Amino acid sequence: MLDLAIIGGGPAGLTAGLYATRGGLKDVVMFEMGMPGGQIMNSSEVENYPGIKEVLTGMELMEPWPEQCMRFGLKHQMVQVVRVEKSGEYFKLLLADDKEELAKSVIVCTGATPKKAGFDGEDEFFGKGVSTCATCDGFFYKDKEVAVLGGGDTALEEALHLSNICKKVYLIHRREEFRAAPSTIEHIMNKDNIELVLNSSVKNVYGDKMGVTGVMTVDNDGKERDLKVPGIFTFVGMNINNRVLMQEDETPLCKLNDYGEVIVDLSMKTSIDGLYAAGDIRIFAPKQVVCAAADGATAALQVVAKAHS
Repeated sequence: MLDLAIIGGGPAGLTAGLYATRGGLKDVVMFEMGMPGGQIMNSSEVENYPGIKEVLTGMELMEPWPEQCMRFGLKHQMVQVVRVEKSGEYFKLLLADDKEELAKSVIVCTGATPKKAGFDGEDEFFGKGVSTCATCDGFFYKDKEVAVLGGGDTALEEALHLSNICKKVYLIHRREEFRAAPSTIEHIMNKDNIELVLNSSVKNVYGDKMGVTGVMTVDNDGKERDLKVPGIFTFVGMNINNRVLMQEDETPLCKLNDYGEVIVDLSMKTSIDGLYAAGDIRIFAPKQVVCAAADGATAALQVVAKAHS
């Protein structure tokens, strides 16, 4: 019987393990199939993590985390959790190796994955001019021109954020109208340095060994346009990694919103007692390393308090 099972080994999961074990829980296991660290491991530059004054790669930032977080007894099992079920007052974890684990509490930190837009060069230049996080990477394009792809709230909000940093923002959307909130659209229309590229999609990005140097768009009539920009930010949706919560009848173990994000309160508690969600899988997640780490600490502190009550 585990005191706590943590599913996912990104910043939220690692920090949850650190706080849970340091808080006195003895049997704490983090289930993570690969190398702990999370999505940020793919980032080429990180300069906004508090207390780190050097610009590091995501891998450099996360490299010491597992050692620190396992210092107090956190265990790491490289096995996939297929599903979490409620089993009486405990939780049953069904593992990919046909084994099972029982746990008193569970923190789900499986995150979310940005959807790919599908244009040529997207994978080749990801992290070298193709980004899915304006908050993370926008500052690298200070006083330069960039492109943003998308037409929802996130795309427009990030375009506004970039417009305060960059010289110019090309906002590319495949339709004539946006799907964002009217107030956000109004802000976009009032920004002099945002140019709308409507009824268009991205055909490809191109560049050199240093990164992106341009973005080729094509409109609905087949007319191409070459945007000489060093970066493009894509916001075409997220895949919420909530599969582990889906039961045999495809209903979720706890309450989710319409986007599949786990509904939690400020303590990271879900609708099921003893089940918590932290990081990008939860509602209103800022999708920043520091915030995911804070979520993990918050959830773990709740588990520790519950165990000692």
